[in-house]
Amino acid sequence: MAEQVPLVDYLVLGDAPHLTAHECTTCGARYFDRRNGCASCGTDEFTTVDVATTGEVRAFTIVAFAAPGVRVPYVAAMVDCGGTSVRANLINVEPDPEHVTLGMAVRLATEVIGTDERGTEAIGFGFEPVPAGA
Repeated sequence: MAEQVPLVDYLVLGDAPHLTAHECTTCGARYFDRRNGCASCGTDEFTTVDVATTGEVRAFTIVAFAAPGVRVPYVAAMVDCGGTSVRANLINVEPDPEHVTLGMAVRLATEVIGTDERGTEAIGFGFEPVPAGA
């Protein structure tokens, strides 16, 4: 198996890929980037927490125009994962309003987004629809 590296620091790979967030120890606000202080309450203490791997689409847009080399169309979405908002693309779904809806159930999925000359794979994440009955 090729070596794999996550595209972002908050993606944890392995048997059960998941996202982690920095949670304010005072008010519970969550952030994916490094913080010196909480934007909600000003506290400077955080703990690292796992983010739910399932959620609901709260907002989305179907992107039809992008920079050269970026395949379109694709779906950019805001997903509510147990109270944590995650911005990500929807993957493994047709990018049209017949297949993507507000409130649809989704789950975290990873994908290879590039491979370097040594065969190391860069792994990104998105969310894919949860199959009916799953």
